[in-house]
Amino acid sequence: MADDDARRALLAANLDTVHGRIADACRVAGRDPQEVGLVVVTKFFPESDVRLLAGLGVTDVGENRHQEASAKAAACADLGLSWHFIGSIQSNKAAAIAAYADVVESVDRVKLVNALDRGAREHGRTVDCLVQVSLDPPTASARGGAAAGDVAAVAEAVAGASALRLRGVMAVAPLGEPPLPAFERLAEVAARLRLEHPDATVVSAGMSGDLEEAIRCGATHVRVGSAVLGPRPPIK
Repeated sequence: MADDDARRALLAANLDTVHGRIADACRVAGRDPQEVGLVVVTKFFPESDVRLLAGLGVTDVGENRHQEASAKAAACADLGLSWHFIGSIQSNKAAAIAAYADVVESVDRVKLVNALDRGAREHGRTVDCLVQVSLDPPTASARGGAAAGDVAAVAEAVAGASALRLRGVMAVAPLGEPPLPAFERLAEVAARLRLEHPDATVVSAGMSGDLEEAIRCGATHVRVGSAVLGPRPPIK
């Protein structure tokens, strides 16, 4: 029990710090902190941490590995959380991901859409989807994401699916480069998307190290792991 209390206290303090950073970044950007949602990335952390987070008011959690995400979502189904799948998606796993994910943030190619839609329909669900946009330079190793020129086609496919809802875009800042110019490019892509799909208002960008830059560029959601949960535990 003492260990649980200590862990809860640590998570509470870290959440306070992150919420403070979000509030400060919004103040600098002239934005309302209520405009920015927090998704706590719980990958590699145990179910017990998810339960502590829920008790501290966290409503949205992110996972990026299907097997872990599926098991954790089932074990924590009583908490009423919104589960965000944020990792690379294999085509043969897409339908299964749609069975538990409330938001799929990493839709980066048209090929995934039919499988996600089929999985959502089979389970009687409607799944929110974000188009993942690649901000990496062409010479960088691919980390997922549609090229800016391909975003419209992926978005149209999602918008045309019966059990999916197009909600906006997601991106990860490039490695080894200043995040601000990349997030400015993302803001331009998001603005173009809204011209065709006015309800696609979500911009998921920014993590523990660059959430301030993302908020400056209009992020509506930030995905934070280590700043809340601490260093990742060893992968089992």
